[in-house]
Amino acid sequence: MRKLMILGAGISQVPLIKVAKEMGLFVIVVSRNGNYPGFALADKVYYEDTTNTDKIVEIAEWEQIDGICTTGTDVAVKSIGKVVDTLGLSGVSYDSAKLSSNKWEMKQAFMEHGVRTANFIKVNKKEEAYHAFKALTPPLIFKAVDNGASKGIVKVSDASQVDYAFEVVMKATKLDFFIIEEFIEGTEFGAQAFVYDNQIQFIMPHGDLMFYGDTGVPIGHYVPYDLPDEVVKDIHLQVEESIRSLGVNNCAINADFIMRDHKVYVLEIGGRAGATCLPELVSTYYGFDYYEQIVRAALRTNPEFHSHSSQPCACELLISNEAGEILKLENGNGNHEDIIQISFDYNQGDIINKFRVGTDRIGQVIVKGRSMEETMNRLEEIKANIGIEIRAVD
Repeated sequence: MRKLMILGAGISQVPLIKVAKEMGLFVIVVSRNGNYPGFALADKVYYEDTTNTDKIVEIAEWEQIDGICTTGTDVAVKSIGKVVDTLGLSGVSYDSAKLSSNKWEMKQAFMEHGVRTANFIKVNKKEEAYHAFKALTPPLIFKAVDNGASKGIVKVSDASQVDYAFEVVMKATKLDFFIIEEFIEGTEFGAQAFVYDNQIQFIMPHGDLMFYGDTGVPIGHYVPYDLPDEVVKDIHLQVEESIRSLGVNNCAINADFIMRDHKVYVLEIGGRAGATCLPELVSTYYGFDYYEQIVRAALRTNPEFHSHSSQPCACELLISNEAGEILKLENGNGNHEDIIQISFDYNQGDIINKFRVGTDRIGQVIVKGRSMEETMNRLEEIKANIGIEIRAVD
């Protein structure tokens, strides 16, 4: 039986683990210890931090795995790259993983290769942050370079906010520096893609549903995302140049953009599939099981990315604007062919966080429809039939 190592045991990795099991693989899940649902699904578990590259390589060599992958998280990508290089497996290389996992190095690579991106400055002292505020054009984004899920990111419009933003970002990062970049006023959106044998297999632009706190956090997505032809061409060009600048290959791509004046600016490119239901949207829109193709690419067993449909679909996280105990969590929706998934990550009586970043979710809804308008209307109808009641706690 072939062995597949999956890094991460959280809710984002659960569908990947399930599909790998359905494919008849022996699934080894590696994650730091915690109350993660993926542990119960694995054939074998190692409780290790997925950012500990040397330890992950040691486990992979001991188990003599045939493939390694993840989804929905940036932090494990470097370990995947180290294992890929050491064992000669299919996947992103370590050098490319380092570039795609560190926003500072990524931005430098973008600049060197002509990828359109926001101006930025590296800082590690508060005085440098004030200098950057004067040197760049506000509003600015203070951004940790080593985090995902929108952690360690603060939008700053006034000099009076610099102290607060500096403290928030330095608390979130494990490094002694972060970057400050100009905030480009425009439309935020993203794309999912896959590169295999140095060929881009597909690029799927998607609209984003945003939650705004310290900065914008995507809480949902939808496809198709209607864009002018010249913008679509620019997306392809910027994705191609980004992939070339980072050298990524044999992996999923999660891309974040801002569009201004019909020009696409690349915020970042990750060497893994997106979170927030995005693999499910790829599967629904194109008509193939995206998780299965991720696994097949990791094992080099002929992944197939041929589109069989163009099914409009959308997803949204269920969130709370306050922290507290869940008193009510009910799904009042009946069975319907347009409902792909309604899932809860918690139970009645559990304590949840106020929503700030993507991991503070309560659950998710995924729907489809005959048109984008019908799909979005269906999403609102389904959300209205979900009852969530929170009792605030200190």
